[in-house]
Amino acid sequence: MTSVLFVCLGNICRSPTADAVFRKKVADAGLSGRILVDSVGTGGWHVGKPPDARATATAMKRGYDLSSLRARQIHTSDFEKFDYILAMDVSNLADIREICPQAHHSKLQLLLEFAPSCNLNEVPDPYYGSVSGFDDVLSVIEQAAEGLLEHIKRNLAR
Repeated sequence: MTSVLFVCLGNICRSPTADAVFRKKVADAGLSGRILVDSVGTGGWHVGKPPDARATATAMKRGYDLSSLRARQIHTSDFEKFDYILAMDVSNLADIREICPQAHHSKLQLLLEFAPSCNLNEVPDPYYGSVSGFDDVLSVIEQAAEGLLEHIKRNLAR
């Protein structure tokens, strides 16, 4: 089983969006039994809460369901459990690098490393912006999810 963890600040916008998008792409590829998907935040402000309503509505328009997701904060056990720990931005990456045991540092990456044709290095945080920001974030995450899935499929074939 390959496992993927998406990380943002509060686990209510970007990482649950990535969770739902990737989970659907994994299911569509017939790999649900082989790839575990989850998401977390570096902060604990929203623990137990559903994703932001704007993220949920935007995702639903494109066929992604965030309704079952609830925010949780990253835990030290996540570093052992997950094979890929993908941060939305460099700040999140720095935060998780600080608490990650050295033995698991190789698992830490930025999500957009899997979207080389994207002109961004980080998934922008739409929380304080307009609704259109959530649509932009979803588009970027879809690109990265495709690249990530192709990467994992190549590794599963080995």
